[in-house]
Parts: sequence; C-alpha cells; structure tokens
Amino acid sequence: MSQEERRLYLIKYLLAERSEYTEIKIPKGEKMQKELLRALLNVREVHPVSEEFLAVQDRYLQTELLQKGITDCEDLEALQEHIYLWRGDITTLKADAIVNAANSQLLGCFSPNHACIDNAIHTFSGVQLRQKCYELMKAQGHLEKTGQAKISPAYNLPSQYVIHTVGPVVRDQLTEKEVKQLMSSYLSCLQIAQEHQLNSLAFCCISTGEFHFPYKEAAQIAISTVQHFLKETESQMKVVFNVFKEEDDRLYKRLLKGVSD
Repeated sequence: MSQEERRLYLIKYLLAERSEYTEIKIPKGEKMQKELLRALLNVREVHPVSEEFLAVQDRYLQTELLQKGITDCEDLEALQEHIYLWRGDITTLKADAIVNAANSQLLGCFSPNHACIDNAIHTFSGVQLRQKCYELMKAQGHLEKTGQAKISPAYNLPSQYVIHTVGPVVRDQLTEKEVKQLMSSYLSCLQIAQEHQLNSLAFCCISTGEFHFPYKEAAQIAISTVQHFLKETESQMKVVFNVFKEEDDRLYKRLLKGVSD
C-alpha cells in the first residue's frame, strides 16, 4: 500500500463504522483527506477495531512521523544540569516519556482537528491510546483529579510512554490553590517517571492553553518544581521543557539562563 492508499483505507473504514457518515464524501486533495482522517479519529468513541485496521493505521502513522522527522532528546544541549529546552512538535520528540495536558476524562480531545496538545498526541499515537486510557479510567472508577497523573504506552509516537496529567483551569484571577495544583501536576509526572525508572521526560506547558494558566507564572512553577525534584532526589533524569511558540521559548530561556529579548 502507498501512503495515500493507507489513508483512504482508514477513512473508508472509519466512515463505515457509523451510519450517519454515509453522506460524507472523501475529498481528493491530500491536505483535506488528512483533515478528514484526523477529525474521524478525534470523534471516534472507544470500541473494538480490526487487526487489519491497526496494522494499516500503525504503518500510516509511523510513515507520517518519519516524513516529519524525529528529534532525539539525547541530541539536545542542556541549559542547566539535566534540564533542556526544545521548541517543536512534541509528537516528534523521542524521549522515554512525554507529558500530555489531559482533561479529567483522560480520553483525549474529541473536538475535530482541535489545535490542543491532547488532540495531537491522541491523533498521532493512534486509536490504541484512547482505548488504553479508557481501560485505566474504568479501573479507577472516577474522573482523574487535578494535579494527578497516569502513564500509558505511546504506541506510534517516538517516545515509549505518555504521562497524562490534569492541570488546573484558571477561570478568573490566579489562586494559591491553582498554583499548588500545577505544582502537583509536574511533581506527579516526575514521580511516575522515577517509579518507572525512565531516563528522560519531556513536559509540555501544562494548563497554559485551553486551561488559561498565565504563561510566566506557569513557566516559573514548572522550572522550580523540576529543579527542586532533581536536587532532592539526586535524579539523573533528563527533563525537557517543550514549547511551541517563540514567546514561550524566549520566556524559558530567560528563566533558565538569563537570555534577554
């Protein structure tokens, strides 16, 4: 199968799963086909899928990843001892684990083609990730609490694991409770990584997107929590702060090594 044939197979399979999709026409362009495939994956509820689908999906996603290019965290330069900064797409970063800014259901973002990191991680990991998270939540029996975290395989991502954490939602003025909850999110991820003897962990900017945590305060909390953990535990773990925006890159550089604008 070519990459286009795989994409069309996946789209047709997902469209056939639901009767209300019978009127949806598959667009001809690659960009629009990719958008349709992502949207179908985003809204798909948890239910069994064929082994053939998984084989085609995995080959498709792994080929897409290779085309985008993989960055190995081992190749990054430290800004502080054991602490790194990298600007880019976290779904292309090879680390023992990456952190996902999840919602309390832990099932990923169901909004078609949404730009959040939760959406991207679930999209490019594959349908197995939502299934695994569903199993974790079913076993737990309740929504994930703010500041806590769970670990899962990363499936088709270059990392080995995804650590899902629920950060606080800031609705008005930032409160001390929300500060402590964000600290707890970072600490929970670090503790899980240590328990699993992971050598590298990449953090996204937890709670700063859809959850509206102020960027500067969030960066300060992230850095101080990681620094304190590494010092107190004498951990040799490599911790990467992953940013996507230029202004976040500048902010973390200022805080980590005093680089001015």
